[in-house]
Amino acid sequence: MPKPTPASSSSRTAASRTASSKKPLIYGAGVVLAASLLGLVSYWATAPDHSGSSSPSSSSVADATTDPDAGVYPELAGLARRDAGDKLAQGRVDAPVVLIEYADFKCGYCGKFARDTEPALVKKYVRNGTLRIEWRNFPIFGAESEAAARAAWAAGQQGRFWQFHRAAYAEGVKEKGFGKDRLKALAQQAGVPDLDRFARDADSSAASAAVGKDQEQGYGIGATSTPSFLINGRPIAGAQPMETFTRAIEAAAEKARDTENAKSGGQTRGTEDGAK
Repeated sequence: MPKPTPASSSSRTAASRTASSKKPLIYGAGVVLAASLLGLVSYWATAPDHSGSSSPSSSSVADATTDPDAGVYPELAGLARRDAGDKLAQGRVDAPVVLIEYADFKCGYCGKFARDTEPALVKKYVRNGTLRIEWRNFPIFGAESEAAARAAWAAGQQGRFWQFHRAAYAEGVKEKGFGKDRLKALAQQAGVPDLDRFARDADSSAASAAVGKDQEQGYGIGATSTPSFLINGRPIAGAQPMETFTRAIEAAAEKARDTENAKSGGQTRGTEDGAK
């Protein structure tokens, strides 16, 4: 058995452990299988590379095949919220593909994805309506991770989540830590208009509840490291190359088009039959 990654061996609250052990059973048997797979892929995606490379392994669920149906779990696809009021999401609510990201602001690979890959995905797929990105706070590196997650949620309450996200993931930022003064400075940099409200929101029970809900969901699907992703129910672990995400998004979009075409064809035939 592989040894746990730093992420998976991070201290968790008792509540998080309980959620981790019970939630897959609530989601269904298919998710138990997906959770096991995602946990394994999470390990290999972030395990030390003995070749000397510091980048994550290129292995991922999406690398295995371009078959739109392979490695896709409907129960996991159902975790997309598609909530028009979700302040921690970007892209059309009715986009055919939803990427859910479970990440930690103290995670170096999360920062790499945020700087190197996510902007390209936004430009290529979010702007043309193909992709929606939904963020899930998944703090697993201790108290500062949790504080940063609550602060990001608080920035979102004033419509500045993605600006805060960009500021917090800038090169060299996490090394300075996420104490209260630093978080306030990042909020100011992100253009959060009311910093007093930001501080109150970040320390609120609502912030803790929102972060806890996301964290519970991450543990429930078997995520053991960050970043972890779901693309229309297809698990991907680690800051994989752009090509990995492109293949998974294109496959999901193709499947969504085929499903919509089949549905439209059936409706057309039904209308024609009714007119006879």
